[in-house]
Amino acid sequence: MSQTRLPLSRAVTSTPTDDDSRVDYFYDEPGSLPGTLNLKADAPPPKIILIDYNETTAVRHELATPEDCAPYLDTESVSWVDIMSLGNQRTWQGLAKVFDLHPLVQEDVVNVPQRPKVEDYEDQLVIITWMVTPKPDGNGFYKEQVSFILEKNYLLTVQEEEKYDCFKSVRDRIRHNKGIIRKQKADYLAYTLIDSIIDGFFPVLEAFGEQIEELETEVIAEPTPKTLNKIYKIRRDLLDLRRAIWPQRDAINSLIRDGSPLIGQEVRVYLRDCYDHTVQVMDMVETYRELAAGLMDVYLSSVGNRMNEIMKILTVISTIFIPLTFVAGIYGMNFNTERSPWNMPELNWYFGYPLCIVAMLAISSGLFYFFWRRGWFENFSKIKEM
Repeated sequence: MSQTRLPLSRAVTSTPTDDDSRVDYFYDEPGSLPGTLNLKADAPPPKIILIDYNETTAVRHELATPEDCAPYLDTESVSWVDIMSLGNQRTWQGLAKVFDLHPLVQEDVVNVPQRPKVEDYEDQLVIITWMVTPKPDGNGFYKEQVSFILEKNYLLTVQEEEKYDCFKSVRDRIRHNKGIIRKQKADYLAYTLIDSIIDGFFPVLEAFGEQIEELETEVIAEPTPKTLNKIYKIRRDLLDLRRAIWPQRDAINSLIRDGSPLIGQEVRVYLRDCYDHTVQVMDMVETYRELAAGLMDVYLSSVGNRMNEIMKILTVISTIFIPLTFVAGIYGMNFNTERSPWNMPELNWYFGYPLCIVAMLAISSGLFYFFWRRGWFENFSKIKEM
């Protein structure tokens, strides 16, 4: 195997941060060479975890360099090499030499994020997937690309970060020899990891379901501009989940339909169950997206109804005070009664002021009784309770 010299990074990416969970796929700078790797020059080397197992034994090693993997790749046991973080140029020069990686394979693995897909390179099968894990506070999720490079006796996985993954249960099954995983080959290990990735979508969706239920109460009871922002964020995050799971369904379907010499018939049967899980995830995503869209409509209706009730309150207040203002305005003109007996003779009445006050109270009380009989004040009490 000849060493491949990797070109310097000239690629462009829009990888989002933890505060922005949008999935924006990687794109190359126009005119860049095929196989260009987008790596930071000062990036530290990745952690390399190798789990080598067969039906009777299982060992775990933390290796210092990619070259340390070579003795385990040609054995009869199954070797799982897990690269945690993308590393640097030197790391990928070593990986390309040890695993005989095509430059385009390296490009798909390193230049994240890529669209989930399956690529067949004769004696290697490359599977690009997306993994999501819920944030500890339940608000949003972390996402990263996980790449699989499958050969007959080993599986190479590359994760973007070391901190988050959903492979703990698989590692425990290998360590404690649970199930049939240690009786199977590397293709079954690949299926198990892919199935764990798909199952990792369900806790994220459960968190979204709880948020939508809380928002339903908030939208009806007391909608605010913050509520609108929450609805918008959920809709955007659900769109990102849809963009992550939709192509993974197609990728798994291609593994079942097209097949590969590296994937046995028994494992293809298991992949059908994995495909069913992706369909379930997609159904849940679409359902939650429709609920979120409905929340937007309910929010607008609720805000409109509250505005109508507020306008009704103001209308009642204005309607009560308009005739009072009319009376006060007339008797505030102060025409001189000495010039004409028609110039406001009420100003000379002994009980003129008390009678004016009584008339104003009678008018306001009559209007108040009229609105009460119409049931307007019942609506006000409902708004107060909400």
